[in-house]
Amino acid sequence: MGKSKRSSVRALDWLVAHGVDVAAVVAPERSDLEQSARGHGLRLASEAELYAEPPADVDVVVSFLFWNLIREPLISLGRVGCLNFHPAPLPDFRGVGGYNLAILEGLPEWGVSCHFVDEHFDTGDLVAVERFQIDPDSETALSLDTRSQQQLASLFERVMDRLLDGDELPRAPQGEGRYVSRAEFEELRVVRPGDDLGRKLRAFWYPPWPGAVVELDGRRLTLVDDGLLADVARAYRDAGLLP
Repeated sequence: MGKSKRSSVRALDWLVAHGVDVAAVVAPERSDLEQSARGHGLRLASEAELYAEPPADVDVVVSFLFWNLIREPLISLGRVGCLNFHPAPLPDFRGVGGYNLAILEGLPEWGVSCHFVDEHFDTGDLVAVERFQIDPDSETALSLDTRSQQQLASLFERVMDRLLDGDELPRAPQGEGRYVSRAEFEELRVVRPGDDLGRKLRAFWYPPWPGAVVELDGRRLTLVDDGLLADVARAYRDAGLLP
């Protein structure tokens, strides 16, 4: 069950290359992940179909950046359990907005996590948290996501390798953590007096999604600076859209 990211496609391709029998794939319609599943001849199922008719004899259910809360019977369907791969260090950053807060708060390191799924978002027992150094004074939300997805795909491969070798996965309770809701995230976008403007613009730079915003005449308008415009110019140039 995955989001359409290069990392989720890489994870699915890895499973097929290692001879894993993938019983079903839940992917967004017309996405790269859906196309990968079709190319491998795998069964595509909607989320509703998977809950109504879950496959039998499953070893593990995998959520790779899946956006909805996973419920029974999928949580308990697999012999090993249900694993979620989360693009932030747990329990420090549950929910959304992790990349943004890492930059806003000037963190010197970031991380990715694998955990068992329980009935809540991002709270189940930890399998692994892998951290890496970042530069919060140069990263954008987009660049940090790109780096994190590479790390997350590598973590996925290491965890799956352990399962294929027949090893039992470690699990440790998370304890207390921090959760950012969607409403809190949207409020963080708004530029307020006294904000470090450059840092805030980078923290929410993830085109084509709205970035840091200013409220004007009842509208929210994304702000950019020269550095962010240079990123756009490079992308346009690479795409052949600039003379």
